[in-house]
Amino acid sequence: MKTQSIVSVLGLLAGILSRIDGASAQVIPDGSLPTTVTSSNARDFTIDGGTRSGGNLFHSFSQFSVPTGGSAFFNNALDVQNIFARVTGGTASNIDGLIKANGTANLFLLNPSGILFGPNASLNLGGSFLGTTAASVQFADGTTFSAVNSGTPLLTMSAPIGLQMGTNPGNIQVNGAGHTLKHAPSFLGPATRDPSIKGLRVQPGNTLALIGNGIQLPGGVLLAESGHVELGSGHAGTVALDTTTSRWNFDYTSLPTLADIRLSQAALVDASGNPGGSIQLQGQAVQLRDSSIVMVQQRGSQNALGGIQVNADLLELSSVLPNRDPSLILSENLGSGQGGNIEVTARQIAARDGGRLITTTFRNGGAGGNLTVNATESIDLNGYSPLDVAASSGIATPSNAGGGKGGDLIVNAPDLMLREGAVISSSVLGGQGGGTVNINAEQISLMGENKGTGVGSVIATTSFWGGASKTINIQTGRLLLKAGGVISASTSGSSNAGSLTIKASESIEIDGAGSVISERSRIIASGQNPPGRLQQIFGLPPLPSGNAGNLSITAPSIQVRNQGYIAAENVGSGNAGRLTLNANEIVLDQQGQIKTSTIVGQGGNMAITARDILLLRHNSLISAKAGGKGNGGNITIFSPIIIGLENSDIIANAVKGRGGNINITTQGILGLKYRDRLTPENDITASSEFGVSGNVQVNTIGTDPNAGLTELPVNVADASQQIATGCSTTQGSQFVATGRGGLPQNPNQQVMRDRTWNDVRDLSAYRGSQSPVAASPTTPSTLVQAVGFQRNADGSVELIASPAAVPSVSVATCSGAAPQTLLTKI
Repeated sequence: MKTQSIVSVLGLLAGILSRIDGASAQVIPDGSLPTTVTSSNARDFTIDGGTRSGGNLFHSFSQFSVPTGGSAFFNNALDVQNIFARVTGGTASNIDGLIKANGTANLFLLNPSGILFGPNASLNLGGSFLGTTAASVQFADGTTFSAVNSGTPLLTMSAPIGLQMGTNPGNIQVNGAGHTLKHAPSFLGPATRDPSIKGLRVQPGNTLALIGNGIQLPGGVLLAESGHVELGSGHAGTVALDTTTSRWNFDYTSLPTLADIRLSQAALVDASGNPGGSIQLQGQAVQLRDSSIVMVQQRGSQNALGGIQVNADLLELSSVLPNRDPSLILSENLGSGQGGNIEVTARQIAARDGGRLITTTFRNGGAGGNLTVNATESIDLNGYSPLDVAASSGIATPSNAGGGKGGDLIVNAPDLMLREGAVISSSVLGGQGGGTVNINAEQISLMGENKGTGVGSVIATTSFWGGASKTINIQTGRLLLKAGGVISASTSGSSNAGSLTIKASESIEIDGAGSVISERSRIIASGQNPPGRLQQIFGLPPLPSGNAGNLSITAPSIQVRNQGYIAAENVGSGNAGRLTLNANEIVLDQQGQIKTSTIVGQGGNMAITARDILLLRHNSLISAKAGGKGNGGNITIFSPIIIGLENSDIIANAVKGRGGNINITTQGILGLKYRDRLTPENDITASSEFGVSGNVQVNTIGTDPNAGLTELPVNVADASQQIATGCSTTQGSQFVATGRGGLPQNPNQQVMRDRTWNDVRDLSAYRGSQSPVAASPTTPSTLVQAVGFQRNADGSVELIASPAAVPSVSVATCSGAAPQTLLTKI
C-alpha cells in the first residue's frame, strides 16, 4: 500500500513536471534516435542529429509543439532530400510559430494524435511539406517509419510511397484570420489578394499537403504558388504517395473510409502562379462555408499545371460573410496559356447563398479551363443569398474582356435542381467565344426566382460582346421549368447566338405559373436586349445585331402551360433561328405558346411533329411573326389530329414583308379554321399588314384502302392434302373447303360459275365388311301428259298415259359404298 502511494506521488510529480517542461520547451526528443534539441529562450528550438540514411534524415519526438512567436529549426545538411519527423508521445502538436529547414529538403511531420496550426504558424522550407496524422510512412523497399511504435526504427534510404492511416487517428486544424480576396462586381474582373496574407506557405513549385482523419480550416490559409495543395481526410487504409516530382501525387484507392474537410471563416486554399498550380481535396464531406475559397489563377504564358480536383461524398458551398465574395471553387486565367480545369466528383453537390464553381478567362487571350461536375445522386443549386442578392449560386464558365475562349461545361447527375435564381452558364463578356454546355441528367428542374433580383433559375449560353456563344446540349428523362425557370441560348451583341438542343426520353413541361417578377418560364434561342449596366460597361448597342440560334426539342410529351413558351426570336436587327419540335403529343394550355419572331430581320421557320396529337386550348398560340420589312417564318406541322379550342390560333404574319406559309399535314383538324384575319375564334392565318399574305395549305391524309388486304392464291389447293380422309363420328373430324370465288384475277379471265363439288378421294381403305343400305328418299308423284282415255265401271271417263321410268338422285354414303340409283315407275 505504501509502495503504491509513493508511485502515485512520483507519477503526479512527473506529470506536473512534464506539463511545466512542455509549456517552456515543447520540442522534446523521445530518445529512440540520436536527435538533440537546444533552445536559448524556450521559444526557439534548434534540432540537430537524427539518423541519416542516404538522402533521408529521421527524427523522433515525444512532443513537437512551437509556441506563438517561436520556431523549430531543423539544422540539416544541405544535401538532405527528405526529413522525417515523428511524434510518439500521444499528444497533439500545437504549432503557432515558424518551422524551417536548410536547403531544399522536404519535411514530413507525423503525429497520429493530431496537428493544430495556429494563426501565426508559418513555414520556411526549401522543399515540400506534408503534415499527417498517419501511423506510419511506407517506403519502396518495404520498410516503415512508424509514429505508433516508439522503438528504434529500421531506417531506409528508399523513397516514401505511402501513408498508413490508423483506425482512429487525430485530425488536422489550421486556424487563421482568413482572406481579404474580393472580385469586381458580377465577377467582371479577376480576384485580387493581399500578397502579405498570413498562412502556411511553401516555395513556388512545391507541395503543401495535409493528410488526417478530419481537416478543418477555420480562417486557415494554405498557399503553394505554382505548386500543389493536397487535403486528404480518412482513416483505416493507405494513401499512396509519389514524390518523384516537386508536385506530389496522392492516390486514395486503398483508403475506403473517408472523413470530412471543412473550410470556414473565409478560409483560402490557393495554388495560383505562373504557371497556375493544382489542388486536390479528397474527403467524405467537403464543405466550403463563410466565403471560403479554393482557387488557382493562371498568370503567365505557360499552361496551368493541373487545376482543381474534388472527390467527395458531399460537396457543399454555402454562406457568405458581409463584404466578401461567396464561397467559391475558382480557376481564373490571367495569362496567355491554358487555364486550369475544375473537376468535381461526388454523390451529392449543393451550392447556396451565392456559392459557385467557376472557370474563367481575362485579358491576355488564354483559354479558360473546362469545368466538369459529376454527381452520382443529385446536384442542388439554390441561387438566393440574403447578404448579397446579386450573387446567384451556380456553375459557370465565363469569358471576360480580352480573354480567350471560355471553357466547356459538363454536368452529369441523376437529379439536377436549380432553385431561386440559380445559374448554369457559359457567357461571353468580351472574350474570344464561349464554351459548350453539355448536361446529362435523369431529371432536371428549374424553379423559382432570386428574391432580390427577380431573375429566374437559368441554364444559358450568352454572348454580350466579342466571340459567339456555343451550343447547349441537354439529355434528360424529364425536364420541368416552373415559376420563371429558363433555358436560353442568346446574343446581346454583334455575334451570333449558339444553338440549343434538348432531348428528353419521357417529358418536357414548361409551366409559367408562380412567376412573380421576371418573365414566364421558357425555352428560348434569341437575340435579346443587354442589361443596362452591361451596356454602359462594354459600350453595347441598345439592340443586338447578331442572329439568334436554332432550337431543337425532342420528347415523347411536350406540355406548355400558363403563359410559358418555347421561342426562337430576335428583338434586334438579326434573324430569328429555326425552331424544331418532335414529340408524340404536344399540348399548349392557358396561353402556352410556341413562336418565332423578329423585329427587323427574317422570321424563323418552325417545324412541328406530333405523332399522336397537337392540342391548343385557352388562348394558346403557335406563331411565326416578322416585324418591319422582314418576312414571316414558315410553319410546317405534321400531326394526325390537331385540335384548337377556346380562341387558340396558328399564325404566320408580317408587317411590311411577306406573310409566312403554313403547311399542315393531318388526318383531321378540329376547331381551327382558316381565316384572313384573327378573330375571337380558333384561327389559322398567314397574312401581312402591308405586304403579301402567305399561303395556308392543309394536306388531309386518310386510311389506305389497300392496307390490311391479303392476296389469295390463283390456283385452288390440292383437296387431297387439305381434307382428312374419313368422317368418323366422335373422332373430331373436320371438313374444310378452300378455293376462290368472286371476281377473276385479271380482266382477261372469264367469269366462271362455281362448279358442283365431286368427291374424288379413294375411300376403299375405310370401307366396312358390310355395305350399308342407304335410306331411300320419298319420291314425289310425277305429272305426265295423257295419251288416251278409258271409261270406268261407273261410267266416268279417265285420262291415261303409258308407264315411264324416272331416274332418282344418286345417294353418297360416308362409308365409301358405291352410289345407288333408284327407279320409280309411274
